[in-house]
Amino acid sequence: MSVWKLVKLKFGNSPVHFGEVGIGLEESSDRIRSDALFSAWVSAYARLFGKNAVEELLQRFLNSPQPPVRMSSTFIYSQSDGKNEIYYLPRPLKFPINYPDNDLEFFKTYKKLTYLPIQVWHRWYQGEGFTDSDARELIAHTKKEPSDSTALNRAGTFNYNDTSKRAKHPKIAVDRVTAATNLYHTGFVQFKWEQQNNEIRSLSGLYFLLEFPEEDKPLETNLRAALNLLGEEGMGGRRASGAGRFEVEWESSLPDEWQKILNPSSEMSLHCAIGLFWDDDESVLQQLITEKCSYEIQERRGWISGSPSGRNLRRKSVQMFLEGSVFPRPPLGKLADVTPGNFTNHKIYRNGIALSLPIKVKREKISRG
Repeated sequence: MSVWKLVKLKFGNSPVHFGEVGIGLEESSDRIRSDALFSAWVSAYARLFGKNAVEELLQRFLNSPQPPVRMSSTFIYSQSDGKNEIYYLPRPLKFPINYPDNDLEFFKTYKKLTYLPIQVWHRWYQGEGFTDSDARELIAHTKKEPSDSTALNRAGTFNYNDTSKRAKHPKIAVDRVTAATNLYHTGFVQFKWEQQNNEIRSLSGLYFLLEFPEEDKPLETNLRAALNLLGEEGMGGRRASGAGRFEVEWESSLPDEWQKILNPSSEMSLHCAIGLFWDDDESVLQQLITEKCSYEIQERRGWISGSPSGRNLRRKSVQMFLEGSVFPRPPLGKLADVTPGNFTNHKIYRNGIALSLPIKVKREKISRG
């Protein structure tokens, strides 16, 4: 029986800079995807336990019948009243159960709900589905009018953008040869926090899920130690400026609301990815990419440092399915070898091992010719 863990990253008053494909230095994503999280985590694991230990761990991912752990991407959590926590999940790329055909009055508002509180996510995609009161509340929110329905608002459906703030900080670049200066700006995201006496308290941050195929205390202990080291060093860009530092809160057991999502009361026919997915086996992809699926893909690329010349080298790029993609069966995935051709120090992998949640969606009408 698999073992699930929920891990929270508390950034306090430390800003973050998470680079993303298509986002320039002046902008920052508000979260980090599973492939980037895996890379940063494995790098910290190698620094803490050494080359042999990390190679042994990677071999378990590459050669075992099932990986030692699956991880989701990070998503935002927030404390609405200082006590109750709201966890956001990506909205699946399918309409929820009972979603109406006549949605013109609120579709633009619905489409902007890229992330849903897990209570709403569970109700729409595992429970009773979309209701008439949901439609009325979305219409009222679109028109900025009072609504007799407040379930979505109480759950935090419309408050996602309030969980963090974005800012651009001016920086100066100095040319090493001419000493000429150049002004530029770097984007940062600041999660909500407060100070009580001399204590910094996080009011929002990031979380992710882990699924172990079975209890593995030694691996869990080592992963926790490596993640704590990563928190001290910082994750993402601009770490030299103090960005990306966090404290780790590793939940010993999942809250009841998560248990309901992992163990739905009725049968689910589809699966929604909550981490990036990659596979190069055509037979596997043919079974997943059917008329029942709905997906979004993105080219994942980036740079590595550590070449003998000291130069940064571009990793090989791969196309990956994004979070929210819906498949007719659980996507499994693999590690993708993205080692540059002229890099011989060690192998570089990008994590395409998927993690997904069971869902059911609105039945699509069958068109008849």
